[in-house]
Amino acid sequence: MGVCGCGKSSVGAAIAERLGLPFVEGDGLHPPSNVEKMSRGEPLSDEDRWPWLEIVGRTMADALGRGDGIVVSCSALKKAYRDRLRAATGGRLSFVYLEGTRELLNERMGSRTGHFMPTSLLDSQLATLEVPTGEPGVVAVDIDRGIGEIVDMAVAGLSPAAGR
Repeated sequence: MGVCGCGKSSVGAAIAERLGLPFVEGDGLHPPSNVEKMSRGEPLSDEDRWPWLEIVGRTMADALGRGDGIVVSCSALKKAYRDRLRAATGGRLSFVYLEGTRELLNERMGSRTGHFMPTSLLDSQLATLEVPTGEPGVVAVDIDRGIGEIVDMAVAGLSPAAGR
């Protein structure tokens, strides 16, 4: 979880590979109207996000219901969003919070290609972000390092939560 440009997709896919779990790109679960809105540089409202979060939560709950693990990338910017996902999974999930400076995030967003999210939305995401300090099941990892080290730190932090 984290704002745009923090590496959710890359880190999530690498964590999933490391743990031998399927990976779902949360951006791919957005309804077309959300993608169109973000592509125009318009931030999503809570009303835009709730249906998407329901799909994300259902995707995780379905996997858990089958007895499978899953890794899903999702911004989950507000505590209410994370609580909705916790409720959908019966609390059987953990979050890896990828944190970085605005400057680093902006640099990373500027260098990526083929993504619908314009750099102009970074500030609105940072304004929306409620840092998950003190919340249960959250591993915070600074993104100012290589992806291998980020994944190592995330997986090490998730290890006590492996039974969820």
